[in-house]
This record gives sequence, C-alpha cells and structure tokens, in this order.
Amino acid sequence: MPPNIPSDALAKIIKELLSTGPISASEFMSLALYHPEHGYYRRGASQWGFDGKDYYTALDLGPLLGEAVAACLHQVWLELDRPDPFTILEPGAGRGWLGRDLLKAAAGDFSHAIRYIHCDDSPIAKQEAIQALEPWLNSGQAHIKNQDDKTDAFIGAVISNELLDALPAQPWRWDGERWKREALISLDGGDAGFTQWEAADPGEAGDWFSQCAEGGLQPDDGSIWVESLPDILETICKPMQKGLFLAIDYGDSAPKLIAKRAGLRRYLKHQTDGNWWESPGNSDLTADVDLTRLTYLLERQGLRPQKYTTLGHWVCAHAPLAQWEAEWMELPSTERAARKQNLMRLTLPNAMGDRFKVLYARR
Repeated sequence: MPPNIPSDALAKIIKELLSTGPISASEFMSLALYHPEHGYYRRGASQWGFDGKDYYTALDLGPLLGEAVAACLHQVWLELDRPDPFTILEPGAGRGWLGRDLLKAAAGDFSHAIRYIHCDDSPIAKQEAIQALEPWLNSGQAHIKNQDDKTDAFIGAVISNELLDALPAQPWRWDGERWKREALISLDGGDAGFTQWEAADPGEAGDWFSQCAEGGLQPDDGSIWVESLPDILETICKPMQKGLFLAIDYGDSAPKLIAKRAGLRRYLKHQTDGNWWESPGNSDLTADVDLTRLTYLLERQGLRPQKYTTLGHWVCAHAPLAQWEAEWMELPSTERAARKQNLMRLTLPNAMGDRFKVLYARR
C-alpha cells in the first residue's frame, strides 16, 4: 500500500461518506480535526513540540510571549480602574502554557485579581493543562472548562492564541464565470486524483471575495471561508462586558489572501504541504486567518478593533524590554542566551516576527 493511503478508523469513515459523493474540504477538515473519537485534536497523543511532534508554537520557544501578554493585560487592568476579579478567558487554550506563563509573570495586586479560564475539549490538552496550571488550580485562581460550557459575564480579556487558524475552512476559486469549491473525491487517488473543484453556491463568501479583490476578481482568484467564525466570535466575546480581545495567529488581509489563492495546509513531523487529504486524523490542518473579515466581525460584536500588526512589532511595543534585559543579567549564561533566542524568534522577520499577526479590540 502506498504510504499516503491511510488505513485507520477515520479513513474508513471518510471512505464510507465518499461512497455517496464528494466531501467538501471544510467537512473533511472538521472530521479530520474534531471527530469525537478519531480527530487529530481528540486523540490521546500530544502533537506540540519538537522531536517526534508535528509542529511547535511560540509557547514552545520559551515564556516570553506569556510575559508580553501579561504586561499588555496589566496595562488594560489599570485603564479599567483595577477590576477584581480580572477574568482572562482563553478558548482553544491547549496545554495551558500561555496561562501558566502569564500567571507566573503577573505581580502585585494585578496577580491577585486575575482569574484565568482555560477552555479546550482536547483530552490530552486538558491533562497537560492540569499539570501546567496546578498551583493556580489549587488556589482557585485558574479553572478548566469545556468549550461549550457557559461563561458568566466578566470584565477582563479574551485571548485567542492560534485558535482561529484551526477552524474548518473551505477553499473557493473563481474560474471567470462561476465559483467552485475544493472537495475530496478519493483517499486512494488514481487517475481522477484526490480532489476536484466543483461548482457550488458560495453564498456570502462570494460577495465577500468580490468586494475585497483588488482590481476586481480575476480567473483563479479565491480564498478560504470559515462559515463558523461569526458564531465562534459571538460565543467567546459576548460574556466580556469590558476589556480586551487579543488574537495571535497567522493570516493576512482579505485582498492578499485572495490574490495568493489561500488554501488549506497540512502539518506533519514539522513538514508542511497542501495535501490536506492525506493521513486524516494523524496530521494537523490549518488555514490563514482572514484578518479583514475578523476585524469586520469584531465590529459587529460591538468591539473597537485596532489595525493588526506583526507579532514582532507587537512584542517590541508591549513587552518591558529594558526590564527583561536587566533581569536577564542576573541569570546563568545558558539561561540568558535562551531568553535572548526566545525574543529573537518571536520578533525577527524570518522567524515568527512577521509570519504571525496580532489583532486586538476593546470594549
């Protein structure tokens, strides 16, 4: 059997669905990532990290992202006249490392005011979060909830760190006369291939792409569309009465995504390609976030978005760099070097500095 033909339980489910016709890319992505038993984010194995894993995040590089977020939230807390509690809701919180790092970094009255809520339905993520957040779970300052659990109204912040890129997304293309969507037709390939572009009604997506295409739509223009994004944003933003919404993710403006014909990506063993149909349930699938649409939808939620910026610029603007430099001088040389490398990888353009964007909105 060729190595790209999966034979696990999820592949069998998908093949049964294919027996009745093509499966849209977004439906496939939903199954591959979130199937209750066999989805990539529902399995019992950790996928984050370096050796033997599929991908790493900014949190794997060190604690500085969490420390920068803590400094930003401290300023928000002051501007809101020091509310107590100051609730930090993190949907799709994964291992809880961002919560751990920002809770460690917070100091004084601000640290006592924080109530951190970790939300993630991944079983392995919850297990790792319980370990990472143990001191604050024991004190009652941190809580672990399911994504669908109701959140009471609060003042504070919503932190979305690499969450939105994992929402099921559908690639669309304009052929000059009509819209087509990418769909899976086979897991085995053959003469017909694995996918096809089939004519379909894009609904609101078609209007959005037409409005955002610079110079008008050209044949082969297109992008990805996340149907669930408005509902997700309403769920996570509605409880926040006052505070900050902060999204850290990779993405770009709608015109740029349309021009480059954005589609789905697959991550496996730190390699990336566009073969999103291969190894369902055993590899990560992502798509760039349409930051123009995210801004628009946040405005519809009654928030005031600021123009997004690169992660590198945001860290340099919000992190206490002078304080960090002074504190690092007291560290052993190896740890000091690790902190400096952590900062460089967060900020340099050829690392995460330009690839990741930060968008924040106030209420």
